[in-house]
Amino acid sequence: MDAGSTPQKTVIVIAGPTAIGKTAISIQVAQQLHTEILSADSRQCYREITIGTAKPSAEEVSQVKHHFIDEFPAAKALTAADYESLSLQYLDKIFAKHDVAVVCGGTGLYIKALCEGLDAMPEVSDDIVHEVNEHYRLQGLHWLQDAVHSEDPEFFAQAEVQNPARLIRALAFKRSTGESLIHFRTGVVKERPFNIIKIALQLPREVLYERINQRVDIMMQQGLLEEVKSLLPLRHLKNLHTVGYTELFDYLDDKYELDEAVNKIKQNTRNYAKRQMTWFRRDTEFTWLDADATAAEKIVALYKG
Repeated sequence: MDAGSTPQKTVIVIAGPTAIGKTAISIQVAQQLHTEILSADSRQCYREITIGTAKPSAEEVSQVKHHFIDEFPAAKALTAADYESLSLQYLDKIFAKHDVAVVCGGTGLYIKALCEGLDAMPEVSDDIVHEVNEHYRLQGLHWLQDAVHSEDPEFFAQAEVQNPARLIRALAFKRSTGESLIHFRTGVVKERPFNIIKIALQLPREVLYERINQRVDIMMQQGLLEEVKSLLPLRHLKNLHTVGYTELFDYLDDKYELDEAVNKIKQNTRNYAKRQMTWFRRDTEFTWLDADATAAEKIVALYKG
């Protein structure tokens, strides 16, 4: 849908890989349009994990009202289906006061849930999810790939085989229901009562990777290791199986030296950014913009034009 069509309410999605600068650009856009921001990040919503998730700072949150930041305990394992429901509720609140809302985040499945809706799925056993996560934590990606290939070859044939989150979900689903996840994908897009403008931010790969490396160093300076130590009692939770946390848990288990763990955070974050770019590039509705000083003005112009 283009910005000039009806209905009048509009969602501007600002997506892209980690460390690209989504938060700062989204704040600029929201300030120029006098509106609020809805996060589409699957980890920033949890109160206990802050430094490693690169949450908006207190100063940034004071500049523009944010939704879905710091709103749930880490023990609450939200799903993309939960986000679909929650995001529409948040948007109703924003649209009660504004004609436009800014959605900012890099979790592709959450953005898909908001914009297109998700297929109805049977329940998956929490115990099985925990079991699969534990096996993955102890035995690694090769074990996970082999398990999915063996137990759900249909899914594996279409899967992002370097994406552990997708593989974990598929394996837990198969073990819980006896069915392949792909049998429940209808491809039906739900109608939304608002326009959607999708923007994805980009930078040259070497620039993005250097920003990622620098941000990890800054996180360590800000006290990421101390935050991870404080979370040791929660390390079994699904939401703590996250880049920046799992590597430091392994360091605390004496699996790595600290420098090696930090380098692994950088490497795994770069790999995650690559998967994010692949996800967003598959969606032809995205308009790609360079993440530079002119990005916010260009996004506002696209909305107004």
